[in-house]
Amino acid sequence: MNSWITDRHRLIKEPPPTIPYFREAYNFALAWMQGETDFVMNTSGSTGVPKPIRVKRTQMEASATMTGAALDLPARTRALVCLNTDYIAGRMMLVRAMVLDWEIVVIEPVANPLAALGSGIPIDFVAMVPMQLATCLQENSTRFQVDRCGKILLGGAPISLTLESEIQQLQVPVYQSYGMTETVSHVALRRVNGPNRTVAYQVLAGVEYGVDVRGCLWVRGSVTNNETIQTNDLVSLEPGRSFLWLGRADSVINSGGIKIQLDKLDRVVEEILAGMNRMNSIFHWYEQDEKLGQKLVLFIENKPSVVNITDLLAKFATRVSTYEVPKAVYGVDNFTRTATDKIDRRATAHSYFFPDSYE
Repeated sequence: MNSWITDRHRLIKEPPPTIPYFREAYNFALAWMQGETDFVMNTSGSTGVPKPIRVKRTQMEASATMTGAALDLPARTRALVCLNTDYIAGRMMLVRAMVLDWEIVVIEPVANPLAALGSGIPIDFVAMVPMQLATCLQENSTRFQVDRCGKILLGGAPISLTLESEIQQLQVPVYQSYGMTETVSHVALRRVNGPNRTVAYQVLAGVEYGVDVRGCLWVRGSVTNNETIQTNDLVSLEPGRSFLWLGRADSVINSGGIKIQLDKLDRVVEEILAGMNRMNSIFHWYEQDEKLGQKLVLFIENKPSVVNITDLLAKFATRVSTYEVPKAVYGVDNFTRTATDKIDRRATAHSYFFPDSYE
């Protein structure tokens, strides 16, 4: 696969790349080097309609500096850019290169970025979505390369229990990020493996935070242009500027007058599937029902027939309330996902229940 290797010194001297994807990244980086002060970013659309938002140069500079300090990534770090540079995670890799004086190797987003890169280019740091790391570990040609990446940052989607278990076998430090477009990439990190592994996210220096009356996190700092960003993420505040992520406040259904938190149930099913040596992606959702209003259902991706549904539900019933056991289980070949690889629950369910709809 083609790659584009550059840094802030070469960028201002070299001609634009001929490949359209690289040219778009070049145009952004050149605008940055020429002093552009405002940029438009696109949200992923995982929790609502995708929308453009405007962010300031100062926010992005602050974010890049925080990341460099938190992960100890000095000047001349060689970073692999394998996330879509049209979105905040990929675009911030370009900004970090400009601000922190990194060398970057840019490739177009693919499921296995290390196979696309080849084994001849050493990498000090890479940011991926969990699906990319999982693919790298599943394929023999790249599994050995993962431990040569220096440091790995995961974001954009939750880490499955199966992947988290595999990460424990790695020597390379792996971190999970918490953030969104509105916070200009991440505002908190957690170490996924090694002796400093934690389930809580550590809030980065310079970020103020707290919870509202619902228990949902808010953040404020230079990365938000000192404006308060209120999230719908339910958290438990922990000692030492850290928090546990509990789920989305809007991932709740009302079934027969009882409110059911879907993220909590997803985690339980994932744990059970991991114990059954199954790697299927899953999510809970609802189906319209005359009696209950919203009937709780479970969606399973990729050949659900290999999963013993009766056994799964029996184990599940021992760990949750009776009303939290799904009333139906549906199999889907492939879930609908956003551009940043998050499962789009609503779109997947809509396509299943209304296959002839073009919405």
